[in-house]
Amino acid sequence: MEQAKSKGSIPGLSKNAATVLEKRYLRRDKDGNVLETPADMFRRVAVTIAAADKNFNSNADTAPLADTFYKLMTGFEFLPNSPTLMNAGRELGQLSACFVLPVGDSMEEIFESVKHTALIHKSGGGTGFSFSRLRPANDVVMSTTGISSGPLSFMRVFDVATETIKQGGTRRGANMGILRVDHPDIMDFIMCKADQKHLNNFNISVGLTEAFMKAVDADKDYEIINPRSGEVARTMNARKVFSRIVKQAWENGEPGIIFLDRLNRDNPTPAIGEIESTNPCGEQPLLPYESCNLGSINLGKMVKGGDVNWQKLKEVVRLAVHFLDNVIEVNNYPLPQIAEMTKGNRKIGLGVMGWADMLILLGLPYNSEQAIALGEKVMRFINDEGHAASRELAKVRGPFPNFKGSVYDKPGKDPMRNATVTTIAPTGTISIIANASSGVEPLFAVSFVRQVMDKNILIEVNPIFEKIATEKGFYSEELMQRIAEHGTVQDIADIPEEVRSVFVTAHDITPETHIEMQASFQKHTDNAVSKTVNFPNSATFDDVEKVYRLAYELDCKGVTIYRDGSRDEQVLSTGKKEEKSAPAPAFEEKHAIKRDRPKALKGWTYQMQTGCGPLYVTINEDKSGLFELFTTMGKAGGCAASQCEAIGRMVSLAWRSGVQARQVIKQLLGISCHAPSGFGDNKVLSCADAVAKAIQSHVMASGIDIDMEKSGVDRGACPECGGVVEHEGGCAVCRVCGYSECA
Repeated sequence: MEQAKSKGSIPGLSKNAATVLEKRYLRRDKDGNVLETPADMFRRVAVTIAAADKNFNSNADTAPLADTFYKLMTGFEFLPNSPTLMNAGRELGQLSACFVLPVGDSMEEIFESVKHTALIHKSGGGTGFSFSRLRPANDVVMSTTGISSGPLSFMRVFDVATETIKQGGTRRGANMGILRVDHPDIMDFIMCKADQKHLNNFNISVGLTEAFMKAVDADKDYEIINPRSGEVARTMNARKVFSRIVKQAWENGEPGIIFLDRLNRDNPTPAIGEIESTNPCGEQPLLPYESCNLGSINLGKMVKGGDVNWQKLKEVVRLAVHFLDNVIEVNNYPLPQIAEMTKGNRKIGLGVMGWADMLILLGLPYNSEQAIALGEKVMRFINDEGHAASRELAKVRGPFPNFKGSVYDKPGKDPMRNATVTTIAPTGTISIIANASSGVEPLFAVSFVRQVMDKNILIEVNPIFEKIATEKGFYSEELMQRIAEHGTVQDIADIPEEVRSVFVTAHDITPETHIEMQASFQKHTDNAVSKTVNFPNSATFDDVEKVYRLAYELDCKGVTIYRDGSRDEQVLSTGKKEEKSAPAPAFEEKHAIKRDRPKALKGWTYQMQTGCGPLYVTINEDKSGLFELFTTMGKAGGCAASQCEAIGRMVSLAWRSGVQARQVIKQLLGISCHAPSGFGDNKVLSCADAVAKAIQSHVMASGIDIDMEKSGVDRGACPECGGVVEHEGGCAVCRVCGYSECA
């Protein structure tokens, strides 16, 4: 197939997928003009990856393989991780999503790791760290006769570095921070994200040990070890520490938990090193300086005649393993240490997406015993065929260099080309491109509302549901609107029961079923399974603890939970949840009493630095409180100035009509634009965000009784487009524009 044939449209590419590709993936010139079509992008990737075959046979004709890879991707049967789609065949050439870096217990080692982190984030990768080797806060520093500031202080350094780098990048940097449960600073670590203001570029997980979990079961103390000396510092009650982890996860979804001993039980190369950390979403355990290349098979494409098409799945698995091994060959690694370690173990991570789609096409409810059993069967097949493909490659290309002494180095057993083959990753934007359900997650929604650029409201409907509803004669725009507002189809009588039973969504499923599904895939996955356990807002501490214990019992390697609304609820200064008042009747809203403006008002002016220049925000009060807001841009005129004036008028009208400052802040805070300013606590995302922060400063200075720290951006909405956000693998992903808070 010639390059020119890639210029046409791709059958099955949805309008939403095309938008995401154009916004985030396609090659552009220095002025931002798009230089390639989606077909061109896939051809660029296919040709680049296929060319790696020449490393093993210089005379090889790689054009047929490039055609095969192209058809594999444009048929949406398999897609590699985002950096491969973005960068293959381009100058950057960095194709990996996952990296782990060591953090040693010296100033030189720590800041060397900060430098390496910046280089990786600049290249579009995410990083994982264990901070467990760092001596605790207030411990002795012999070289200076001073005291240590501890792991948390250095995590903030990494966080600020990430914040700075990602402002200029096309792909957000993200970090995983892990601390062993037996580290002296563990309680501070558990609480380090409690206020949701710090370490926002980190997912955090506590590294649990078998000894700790046994102590939890027995309600006994366990030993806390000083990593500097290896000596026992003290003991703590395991059950109390576990309860604190559970309570904080209930509060806002973090920390997650990682079972460290299980990661090392399945470490294929223990002689090379110990696994201490994972990538940012937790599914890829890696040695220090190791990277991994991921890709996912679309299981929704592996159904034929009401059954799993095992032959097709086998063919796609074999091609995908070949593809990912080739990625290792052509990858441009950001550090020589990473190149050496990655090529030494040649880990790949083949996973899946479209699992919920497959179940629907087979007529199996996600929350059924048959579905859980099928999950185990499908993943065993993929793992077995993937290992077989890796052994076949080893016969031609040789085993991975660190094969000697690995778990595969056994008499009579064929060597492997790759130290690991399978990983279940959150598929985020690539599942949007494939128009598939994400990873092994259930459907997030059957139908949802989104607002497009021209302010029109569109109803997005799951394509399989729309097809079935049309075929069975119950499709209507009104019904789709009801589903979008309702959030579930389970109690809508207009939909046949046999359809309702298979279109279950994340919140129709018990947390226990989430864990059972995760465990079914974990049984036959070399690395780990990324999965978010969804809880309703009404879930209790005990509900979360039960799931954490079940994950341990079912041999999962880690858990991430998210309780609906736990990151965006308003909390009063008393610590009690704010009761939501009933909506005002239409008449009252239409005839709200608006305060008249007196001739003279007292006020304060705040200077805010934005990406468009300085913004001056004046806030005036009358005897009843906040009354009006004016804005002045440092440079007059222009779109930004007019938008700021509009914001000021609407805020003034709201205040004069009785709307509280808290409500105004919540609507404006966190809105993003193309030109943010500053970083850390001083970062201003847009002019609207600057106005919110000015109001926030004013009410706090005035002593108004409101907990402003919890008035943050609603995590249920995308900060870029306002679309629906799903929580998966410890990350928030927008299904509309492809935004991901974890890169």
